[in-house]
Amino acid sequence: MNVRRYLAALSAFLLVPCLAATAQVQDGKIVLEHGNSTIVLEPYAPNILRVTLSLLKDQALAGPGYGIVGTPSAEGWKYEHTDDGDIYTSSRMVVKLGGGGHGAPHKPIQTQVDISKFFGGSTPGANISFSTPEGKPLLHLLGWSQSVPNHKDGNSGILADRRSSDAPFYQVGASFASPDDEHYYGLGQNQQGLLDYRGHQIDCWHDYNASGGPSVCVPFLVTNKGYGVIWDNPSRTTIAPGFNEQTRWTSEVGDRVSFFVIAGKTTDEIYAGYRQLTGATPLLPKAAYGYIQCKQRYRSQAEVMAVAKGYRERHLPLDTIVVDWFYYTKMGQMDFDPTLWPDPAAMNEELHKMGIQTMVSVWPRFVPDSRYYETILKNGWFEHLADGTPTDGLPYDRAGSDIDTTNPDAAKWYWDKIRENILSKGFNSLWADETEPDLPPQGSYFHVGPGTQYYNTYPLFHTAALYDGFRRDTPHRALILSRDAYLGIQRNGVIVWSSDISPTWDTLRRQIPTGLDFTASGIANWSNDTGGWQYLPGEHHPAHPPLLNPSDARDNVGGYDDYPELYTRWFEYASFLPIFRTHGSRNFNEVWSYGHEAEPILEKYLKLRYQILPYIYSLSYHTYETGAPSMRALFMDFPDDPQVTDLRDEYMLGPAFLVAPITEQGATSRKVYLPAGTDWYNYWTNERIKGGQTIAVNAPIDTLPLFVRAGSILPLGEPIESTSQTQKIARLRVYPGADADFTLYDDDGTTYAYEKGEDRVTRLHWDDAAGMLHHTGAKSWTGSDAEVVEVVGK
Repeated sequence: MNVRRYLAALSAFLLVPCLAATAQVQDGKIVLEHGNSTIVLEPYAPNILRVTLSLLKDQALAGPGYGIVGTPSAEGWKYEHTDDGDIYTSSRMVVKLGGGGHGAPHKPIQTQVDISKFFGGSTPGANISFSTPEGKPLLHLLGWSQSVPNHKDGNSGILADRRSSDAPFYQVGASFASPDDEHYYGLGQNQQGLLDYRGHQIDCWHDYNASGGPSVCVPFLVTNKGYGVIWDNPSRTTIAPGFNEQTRWTSEVGDRVSFFVIAGKTTDEIYAGYRQLTGATPLLPKAAYGYIQCKQRYRSQAEVMAVAKGYRERHLPLDTIVVDWFYYTKMGQMDFDPTLWPDPAAMNEELHKMGIQTMVSVWPRFVPDSRYYETILKNGWFEHLADGTPTDGLPYDRAGSDIDTTNPDAAKWYWDKIRENILSKGFNSLWADETEPDLPPQGSYFHVGPGTQYYNTYPLFHTAALYDGFRRDTPHRALILSRDAYLGIQRNGVIVWSSDISPTWDTLRRQIPTGLDFTASGIANWSNDTGGWQYLPGEHHPAHPPLLNPSDARDNVGGYDDYPELYTRWFEYASFLPIFRTHGSRNFNEVWSYGHEAEPILEKYLKLRYQILPYIYSLSYHTYETGAPSMRALFMDFPDDPQVTDLRDEYMLGPAFLVAPITEQGATSRKVYLPAGTDWYNYWTNERIKGGQTIAVNAPIDTLPLFVRAGSILPLGEPIESTSQTQKIARLRVYPGADADFTLYDDDGTTYAYEKGEDRVTRLHWDDAAGMLHHTGAKSWTGSDAEVVEVVGK
């Protein structure tokens, strides 16, 4: 018997009916001694409880791990010991230890007794159930494990990743009951094209070489059963949801099982709990929600200026242009090649006058002959091997070693050098590339401990080094583009993107559920490389005639006949993402670079993005206040509609828009499911359609299937070329059919004054029966209501 299978023959009868013989209440925590293990229940809110189980009492009593910043609170919780078990209750949750029910102890049969002489579980069992006060089941812990790595389990080799001075390694895990109708979302970025993870094993760790595209671990799972789970372990973790009526979590290294249960009557209440535990999502600079123009790579100052002038001469919106890698003379030199970048400060000054901000890539890598390598080495600030040697990627990777920003001294030094050498030239924001880190830490060591044990935490520390520096040393809001994530990274002013994806139709299809599960992981500011990052193949001949003629874009797309079509469809979709950013390894990547047939379509959606910018920015404020993401899988808003539990190719952007991208080459129509319980409007035609049905939608190459929920208020702005200009509200478009509320938000867009209430908030309410729009708070438009309010269909 595999010792990790803690529910196998022996585990059930290891349970004891009464766990509370030695129960203690300590500062609101319930501490129970169970055999040689300790179980701790620690509330953080009436709907949030942390559970810790360990064979090491001091670890069971220790605080949560990295990423968690919430404060425990036992207010409103009551403990009771009964003959049927121990019960801990609040107004939102009932937690029961021991007693009857699913997974309760039973008398072992003789076969179990015989097997137990040779094979045993690693821990005493545990039987903990979570429910609402009304009796609705939430979650049921069936068992847990804390086993020494061993040859039987095939994991003994991991002991080589531990120094003699390190604490012992254990493999830890837990198993929960999985009802047949339970569905699972979140868990970071897994680019396999899945939405509901039921019946699919998820490897939760940063893996650049994952089969579908680079993966990112955020161990936060949300279900359709009214709860979410934060798994408090940063080592490589495997989640197996819904197999054999169980969901199993197994982490390579740990000294306890620690997890949080967040109950929510709505999905957004679960995200409010995640926000409370891991931190709020700050407002990014308003420019971040506009258009970010990027390419791999703008090689020179002259090229950057030519692109910027190209947008301004065409009067096209653009807020940010990105300087990607290799502007420097050496990796880690933190300089600008003077032959290609003669005066970056003057460049930025000119761009700022044009209303364009700049983002610049900064890597955590340093080659041995760069100017700072010896300083970092002398201070012991590299990710390193057991003997202190910096970890590198030789012989194939010659880009040097990663600085260890889990060390606070190294983190402060790293920010200071970036500020002195790069931001001092006038750059506004930073692209934190290679934040896995690029050199996987398995078998290496960080300041915080063995890389095997803290495998997934580097992105959190690394972006915090930059964010803390921005907050300390600059007056403007931080903006950091990060390739990877972990619990709580949203509080560091980040955009996370889906890394180096391929320029294919298959990739585009999988980006939709990839993004939906990522934002379902509590991190709202997600984007991807519009068009894909990897180089285009020399030739690609589609199965269907291309919808756009590639002949006048051959200098850019080569023999990829359908790439202008692919890029256009991708661009349409990207204009309705939380962050709109294009990138890729093409010769050119501007909206005029894909042929005369593509250009007007790309311009159409670029301008549309800026038209809905008041809506987008207001959604970002809602996320800051509540933790709820703006890009939403349909299960979040339509939990009672079984048709949407695994609907992978549609999503909501805020409360109004339903987006249904085209991801099939040659397609000029598609089927769209409109969720039940509401009517919908075709955005382009204003046709009103009843929900709860699948319809065929025409989608010529210039049309993104787009619908608006009845009972929506959509603020639309006047045309602008960047967010440096004041954008007035041109229209308040109301889609009748139900009462509606919307908070229209604005502020200076650049500073943190909003945290002190220096903003403009207008509360909008549509009374559908009366056919009237009411508003309170700041006056957000100059004309009369009759001039601004537009009721669709009237």
